[in-house]
This record gives sequence, structure tokens and C-alpha cells, in this order.
Amino acid sequence: MEGDSDDYEQNIERDRLGILTKITLRAHIMPGLGDFFLWGKIQVHVSGTLFSFLRRYLAMKIVRVAVVQDAPVVFDREATLAKTAELVAKAANQGSQLVLFPEAFVSAYPKGLDFGARLGMRFPYGRDDFLRYFESSVEVPGEATQFLGHAAKEHGVYLIIGVIERDGGTLYCTALFFSDQGHLLGKHRKLMPTAMERLVWGFGDGSTMQVFDTPLGKIGAVICWENYMPLFRTYMYSQGIQLYCAPTADDRDTWLPSMQHIALEGRCFVLSCCQYLLRKDCPEHYAAIQGDDPETVLMRGGSCIVGPLGQVVAGPNFDGPCILTADLDLDDIARGKYDLDSVGHYARPDLFRLHVNVRSAPPVKTWDGTEEDPFVSTKE
Repeated sequence: MEGDSDDYEQNIERDRLGILTKITLRAHIMPGLGDFFLWGKIQVHVSGTLFSFLRRYLAMKIVRVAVVQDAPVVFDREATLAKTAELVAKAANQGSQLVLFPEAFVSAYPKGLDFGARLGMRFPYGRDDFLRYFESSVEVPGEATQFLGHAAKEHGVYLIIGVIERDGGTLYCTALFFSDQGHLLGKHRKLMPTAMERLVWGFGDGSTMQVFDTPLGKIGAVICWENYMPLFRTYMYSQGIQLYCAPTADDRDTWLPSMQHIALEGRCFVLSCCQYLLRKDCPEHYAAIQGDDPETVLMRGGSCIVGPLGQVVAGPNFDGPCILTADLDLDDIARGKYDLDSVGHYARPDLFRLHVNVRSAPPVKTWDGTEEDPFVSTKE
């Protein structure tokens, strides 16, 4: 090869565990160094040094992930969805296969509002705030989930995003999961809203605590302070979670060591993202306790990615909106479980055992006599 250097992009289709995965490799070849190599069915025009690296790379189970640290257009669902699509495109253009958004991204984590509540009292302006929140929430499934699924499919990414879900007259803090084909795989409703969140959010039940087995790995979500529920973490570990998503609104310095602990304890990759929210991202009439200065930081981010031995792979970032990416070698999970499997060889089920109720718990259940009586308890 003589003359100017060339950029080569080789799309390689690799069959991994029966799943055809496309890996895009970009090699910058310097003049005079390129040679053709044949490895299996893959032909790449690279230097010998680069070829050795690619051979090791392809032998790994590599997943490129992205965590998005940004802000919604508060209380504006349609504008937030449009912004979400733009951010998904940016993450995909960086080669990301999985994209995680913060807690309650569509369309608000209303930091600083009190919804007009005092002990034993509610003021009318708080009902108006709740009305805005209610009207900007998301039905699952519905038009908003169709839009998000289209964005995931268009850019070929797995998308996990925090939304405010509306079901009847109740709002839930929910994480939605979309496949790279745009299918809504499922959802997780936050089990335990924290402090004043309980004023505006309902409680999830055991039916939405699943881990999804995907070509990228086993993916699940534990939202914000659910991560301080050790029994919930244990249940997630028992499902073999590999890509542990922790969307949050906690931007304190203590959040990163919590994520490191969970990664170590579960021997999994932990992806966490928080909004970077300014007062100017909120409507004009937004009575936050922090005041009305448009540059006031309501949430300062702190997004991060942590490996199975507790090492920080990316972040934390407190500087502003960003997209953090990392290439994760899933074989690091097995390497980590060599000396710690908290629900396997490092457990003592003869002493401690967890029982989990994963049934749906609707507040109203009817029976017309045609199926098994739901009011008769059965022995397990």
C-alpha cells in the first residue's frame, strides 16, 4: 500500500452462541504496513500488530454500552420524546449496542417541587402540579412506547429508559426495555418510592422484577434507592443479571461507591445514569425550592459504568450533559465469579434463604366461575 493512509471499515458477522451478531471494526492502516490475513471466514486488511489485537478482540464477548446524562423537557412528553430520539441516534453513532437513560426521563423527575403538601394539608396549586405531571406521563403500551420502539429499531440498539407510567389514576416510576428490533420486552415498576415520591407515585409489585435474556447478555433494572434493598438485589443476582442498569435521581458523592459495591457483590457490570437538570429545563411556573435562577443545577449527574470487580470503567461525570460509553467484556463476569458468587458457591442456603413473590397484585380481582377460583389459596 503506497500513498495516503486509508480508513477501513469491515463489517464482520460473527455467530456467537447461535446468534448472528454484527461487529463493526474500524482500522486505520498506515502506508506500507497493510497485509491480508485470513482468520476463519474473516478477511481483514491490517498490520500484523493490529491483526493480533483483532483476533483477541473477536474472541471476547464485547458489548458497547452507553449511559445518557441529560435532561428532559420537563412536563412536555412530546418534546422529551423527540429529544430522546436525538440522543439515541448520538449514542448509536458511537457504536453503542445498549443505551440507558435516567430515572423518570419521560417526562420529569420534578426535583424541588412539594406538590402543595403539608402534613394533614394539601394546597390547590399542588393538584395543578400533579395534573401537569399526569398529562405528561406515558401509557404502557401506547403511542409513546411505539415512538421509543421505533427509535430503538431505527438505530439498532437495546433501549432502557425511565418513564412516568400512567395506569388508571396512578403514576408509577417505570423502566421500559426495548429490543433492537423495536419490541417492548417489558417493564419494571419501582417497588418502593422514596420519601415524598410516595405522594405522587404508586408501588410496583413482584410481577415486573424480571431479567431479560438478550443477545447482548442478561439485562435488568433496579431504580434509584431500590438499590439499597439488599433482598431485591439478591433476587436480581439469582436471575443471572449481567448488565445491571441503575437509573437514578441520586447525584450525591455516595452514589458511586454504592454502584461499586453492587458490581462487586453481584459480579456484574453496573450502568448508572442520572439527569443533568437545570432550572431552565423546567417550565416557567415551576416552584422549586432551589429558586428561579435559570442556571441553577437541580440535578448534577454523576453517571458511571462499573466493572464486576468494582473498577470504574467510565465516569462519574458531574460536568454537564454527556454520553458515557464503554466496551464491556462479558467474560469478566465469569472471571469475577471465580471467588465470589453470592447466590451460588458463596451462599449458605442451609442458613439463609430468600422467598420471592413474583405474582401480580391488582387491587381488584373478579371471578365469574369459569376459571380457577382466585380467592382460594393454594399450597406451593
